Amino acid sequence: MELPPSICPDIDGSRVQNALEPSEIDVRAELERILASAQFSVPERVRQFLIYVTNETLQGRGDRIKAYSIAVEVFGRSENFDIRNDPVVRIEAGRLRRALERHYLLSGSADPVVIEIPKGGYVPHFHWRPKPLENQEHEPQRPPPGQSESSPSMVAWLNRSWLAGCVAAMAAIVAVLLIRMPTSSTPELSGTRAAQPEGPSLVVRPFANLSRNPELDFYVAGLGEELLSQLARFKELTVFGRETADTISPTASAAEIWQRFGSRFVLEGGVRLFEGKLRVTSRVLDGETSAIVWSGSYDADPQANNLVDIEAMIASKVATAVAQPYGIIFSTPPRPTQLRGVQSLETYQCLYRFYLYRTVLDPSAHAQTRDCLEQITARYPEHATSWAMLSYIYLDEDRFQLNRRPGPPSPTERAREAAERAVRIDPENVRALQALMAVLYFSKQPAEALRIGTRALQLNPNDTELLAEFGSRVAQAGDWPRGAALIEEALSKNPGHSGYYTGLLALAAYMEGDDIRAADLIRRANLRQFSIYHFVAALIFSRLGLQAETGQYRAEFLKQRPDFFKDFDAELDARNFNARDRAILRRGAIQAGFPVRSSLVAETK
Repeated sequence: MELPPSICPDIDGSRVQNALEPSEIDVRAELERILASAQFSVPERVRQFLIYVTNETLQGRGDRIKAYSIAVEVFGRSENFDIRNDPVVRIEAGRLRRALERHYLLSGSADPVVIEIPKGGYVPHFHWRPKPLENQEHEPQRPPPGQSESSPSMVAWLNRSWLAGCVAAMAAIVAVLLIRMPTSSTPELSGTRAAQPEGPSLVVRPFANLSRNPELDFYVAGLGEELLSQLARFKELTVFGRETADTISPTASAAEIWQRFGSRFVLEGGVRLFEGKLRVTSRVLDGETSAIVWSGSYDADPQANNLVDIEAMIASKVATAVAQPYGIIFSTPPRPTQLRGVQSLETYQCLYRFYLYRTVLDPSAHAQTRDCLEQITARYPEHATSWAMLSYIYLDEDRFQLNRRPGPPSPTERAREAAERAVRIDPENVRALQALMAVLYFSKQPAEALRIGTRALQLNPNDTELLAEFGSRVAQAGDWPRGAALIEEALSKNPGHSGYYTGLLALAAYMEGDDIRAADLIRRANLRQFSIYHFVAALIFSRLGLQAETGQYRAEFLKQRPDFFKDFDAELDARNFNARDRAILRRGAIQAGFPVRSSLVAETK
């Protein structure tokens, strides 16, 4: 397709280039406007990030702008900085992009020059803001007041005026040609995307300015963007954001939104400023019943805290309460009428079943969850979260002896293959990284497992399932106080998944010699179908001298795991216990009356 050469006659390439790109003076003036903007409220290192990449680009060194150079030059990382294990640049780049978007949405909406950092890199792009075309058709182009046609600024103005007319003409011709082109390629493009299963989804409506104070609009917009960013980190949940919300009438009910988009849940809220204090209220509605299934309110003092930090803090709390595993959405069972089609319902039910299994850890739930996840991964081979969940199910065949399948490959080998596949599909999916962390830990690679877990937490510190699992790995690796603190932090944010991790806290208290606390925690855990629960309970009650309880839990454990003590040392080795902790567990098992081999008894004395 060729354009007529006479549209923009007598124009050489240099003039086109100069008209398209702002000069260095224009860009630096825009940089000063951004840095002086009250809406560009970010930490100092994010400001330095913007200054650094802008200066490097203007100096012709854009090809040198990499994650490594930014980490060293801006954030003071050492020359040994490993970009694979420290996502600081990626995280701060996301914060910078959101801050720039907020600036141009609000106070910078009339800025002539736009500085943006496209996703996928860190080199900024500079361009003129497009001018509105309405009311310009019959209006002659006139120079700015006080400028002659020969002045340098006048020349730049003429170039831009010429460019606007030229581009408009070209756009009109391209539009005509495109209208005449066949559209059969559109379905082909959409068909290249891998199929993804439908699961729970959430529509986020713009929060309301309840104070009707125009100055508060800036904060409301910023909070909305930060909330969407935080929610997007939970990969099990589909989040409909600003583009969808903009098409919804402010008076539309949750039921109407459900009927239109098939999204059962709607998150909405408001912001009020009263006597210098901010109050943010939010709630989640069930579109099928119009019931309020969750609500929360948060207070902050904008005089005592940075507005960006307040936005991040409140958005983090809302996202954690709403989107985390065992949070309000995943604790609400899917309904047969909720999703369009049997296939969608089966997928949603399978994700729900996985989290339900994790609260009980019994053989029946394990078998059902394994069957449904194998069906989902066969139907949707590019769905990373399903592969991550299946990895956990395979791993539990081995570590908890649940429905173990005979023959090669072993459960741990299948678990590792599933976890690695999940990470290949989506390297930033925290459930995939969590699964890989668990598999590596039980493959006797605790250091690598903790490295992967640290990376996952940096991607989503609000994921309490990940936080608790990471804490359990830290504890079993020997740092019981730190591991217990991480688990307690996760449970304080989300008590919905308390059984398994409360049991781990009981073990941590036992390992640290706090038997009274250990007994209280193990009674609260109440995982009757989970074999290891009975083993830990027997150890705790034995050291307290409670023989009746010890006998009860010992008998139940041996009933569920009759072969456990055939190679007790191998069981301890598989869980990476250090020498000190092995000695404590051996002594405890002997004291509780478990059939520990005589050779181990001799070593323990």
